[in-house]
Amino acid sequence: MPSGGGGCLPPMDLMRSEEMQLLQVIIPTESAHLAVSNLGDLGLIQFKDLNADKSPFQRTFAAQIKRTGEMARKLRFFKDQMSKAGIQASPLQSTETPLDFDDMEIKLGELEAELIEVNANDEKLQRTYNELQEYNTVLQKAGEFFYSAQRSAAAQQTELGANQSGETSLESPLLEQDVLTDASKQVKLGSLSGLVPKEKAMAFERILFRATRGNILLRQESVDELVTDPQSGEKVSKNTFVVFYSGERAKAKILKICDAFRANRYPFPEDLSKQMHTIAEVSGKIKELKATIDMGVAHRNTILKSIASDFEHWNHVTKKEKSIYHTLNMLSVDVTKKCLVGEGWSPVFATSQVQDALQRATLESKSQVGSIFQVLNTKESPPTYFQTNKFTSAFQEIVDAYGVAKYQEANPGVFTVVTFPFLFAVMFGDWGHGICLLLATLYLIIREKKFASQKLGDIMEMMFGGRYIIMMMALFSIYTGFIYNEFFSVPFELFAKSAYACRDPSCGDATTEGLIKVRPTYPFGVDPVWHGSRSELPFLNSLKMKMSILLGVSQMNLGIMMSYFNAKFFRNNVNVWCQFVPQLLFLNSLFGYLSMLIIIKWCTGSKADLYHVMIYMFLSPTDDMGENELFPHQKYVQMLLLVIALVAVPWMLFPKPLFLKNEHEKRHQGHQYTPLEGADESVEAELGHHEESNHHEEFEFSEVFVHQLIHTIEFVLGAVSNTASYLRLWALSLAHSELSTVFYDKVLLLTLGYNNVIILAIGVVIFIFATVGVLLVMETLSAFLHALRLHWVEYQNKFYEGDGYKFAPFSFALISDEEE
Repeated sequence: MPSGGGGCLPPMDLMRSEEMQLLQVIIPTESAHLAVSNLGDLGLIQFKDLNADKSPFQRTFAAQIKRTGEMARKLRFFKDQMSKAGIQASPLQSTETPLDFDDMEIKLGELEAELIEVNANDEKLQRTYNELQEYNTVLQKAGEFFYSAQRSAAAQQTELGANQSGETSLESPLLEQDVLTDASKQVKLGSLSGLVPKEKAMAFERILFRATRGNILLRQESVDELVTDPQSGEKVSKNTFVVFYSGERAKAKILKICDAFRANRYPFPEDLSKQMHTIAEVSGKIKELKATIDMGVAHRNTILKSIASDFEHWNHVTKKEKSIYHTLNMLSVDVTKKCLVGEGWSPVFATSQVQDALQRATLESKSQVGSIFQVLNTKESPPTYFQTNKFTSAFQEIVDAYGVAKYQEANPGVFTVVTFPFLFAVMFGDWGHGICLLLATLYLIIREKKFASQKLGDIMEMMFGGRYIIMMMALFSIYTGFIYNEFFSVPFELFAKSAYACRDPSCGDATTEGLIKVRPTYPFGVDPVWHGSRSELPFLNSLKMKMSILLGVSQMNLGIMMSYFNAKFFRNNVNVWCQFVPQLLFLNSLFGYLSMLIIIKWCTGSKADLYHVMIYMFLSPTDDMGENELFPHQKYVQMLLLVIALVAVPWMLFPKPLFLKNEHEKRHQGHQYTPLEGADESVEAELGHHEESNHHEEFEFSEVFVHQLIHTIEFVLGAVSNTASYLRLWALSLAHSELSTVFYDKVLLLTLGYNNVIILAIGVVIFIFATVGVLLVMETLSAFLHALRLHWVEYQNKFYEGDGYKFAPFSFALISDEEE
């Protein structure tokens, strides 16, 4: 039922999901768009798809969906361009002026065309600029080749002139005179120059020599800086090359090889004056293109900044329109094609709000016909809807991760708000560690507005979403830390002096038998004198183990009680008498009795062995208890409880299937299919699935019996295993306490004993990292997972079916969370 609440308090009773109703709305075509828009703002209707048999292209508003999809594509293009230019979109303003959808579509088209044209021109100019840069590099490097070759030829010419006046050396060419005198025998060589990627340079050289059979001269030199490739636009390491060849056939082969290796070729004038002129001309063009490109980039940035100022608004409007038309496509068209008919689930409390939204749409669209609103009767299972806030939502998510509650089923989330952080704290009890967790989560809570508007990493987002869970876990950890009297494993006399003192000076290293009680009992938690004594571990082991059993039996009893409230709510008396009662008797006749013995032993100080009591309760129930007797007539009480436990097993197994079979026969006697007057609704529901396919189908008693047998075995064995499972509270609490003690004694105290500042500093750093890394991170995660398991398996399986489905309303508030 709705109830008042503000701040972090639940705005409603979370025990049951909101009461839902199936609505039918008939909306005139002229006001349909506005009506759906108003319902999207309200966010309290989950529409059913009445056109599920139609493909997306056969639906009424397929053309409008295509339009919004095209606009979304343009916006993604703008976003990509802004990202490349490093321009951020302005945040969405709540006071944005309404924008006509058709005008926005035209404007986006114009901006896209202009941006594409600017990009195309910029791409052409950039390619030309990169080509000129490469050409300039080739001119410089190839010029060095030719310059060195000319110097070498001049030196040879000088040497030949000197050799003509003197004696011929052995190294002089034999046909030297003929070469100098017969000019007709000289061959004119051609040349090609360009750039080739450095990783392909060796292969390029080998292929050239093989293709021309060595009839070329190739010179290569590495370019010191990375070169921007004109085709790909990427920075590439390249080599400058010059190939000298003879003949057209060789030239054709070299050209093909250059194309295969993507070697860019550039002409190189052999004349020195032409070289200088070309270099000057290319340098001038590079400067002009650079200025032109800068102007183009500035113009594009101007366009993108104008887009960025309205981008979020356009994006929001586009997503909103797309969701509206998607919803309109779920509505069926009336025979007259003048109305749209829609059906959907809505909470009962939202009836007046839905009617108001439809009425406003009629008035604003100036429609002459109003919308029709009516509630439909149905046997369909409604969706589950809990109104949660930022505090309760995280706890509800823990429950929903196991399974969404059936419609109006008892919600475990109500008790999870307290029990989950408490069970965590039982395993994590240390008020020093709890304060560290509390400080960390308070930082997240204080700055939650800032973090909510930022994009966080996966782990940080998980922590931020569960900040209130962590806060509750920290508070309960401080509470249980006070009970355990542990602050980073160190005990303090916070509430009073210790009740015990040494009887003589030698008792400090002895057991607690050397201590005598000199003061009243320590008022809250564990007396600090236990810490550090030789009997600390046996004492705390016994305490925490028994406490774990008490907590486990209490929570399992809570789960069984919740099954009673479910049965009463759904008016299922069969489950009350054939499941709730025997389960309650079975669990408490064994483990409820064990819990009672633990409390009696604590109160009386008896030394009875509870292991012996429970084992021989089954093996020898008639034997005398001896010194293990905790109260008078205990043996007879145990025998009675054992009989009750044995009777409870067939009680769970047989009556329910027989009762269901009897109900089935009564309902179908004489082929009368009308339910008996006063029959339980839940019984009808359980029998209903046997009649869906064929009204005359026989009742499958064997199937029902096997199902009940499995359920009975699961509960009986689970009563033992689940109780044992709660011992993880003891085990993890012990592990946490011992790890904390090890870090304190073997790291911090050990370094203090050296009386060295450096060693102390190192010890403190190691202690901090060990505490944070192991105890505050790994142990927190471990305790969290174990608490999760105890709730899902040991607690919720006693009553929670979790086979419902979530209420997923059509709401614009959820648009920002949708993925493209």
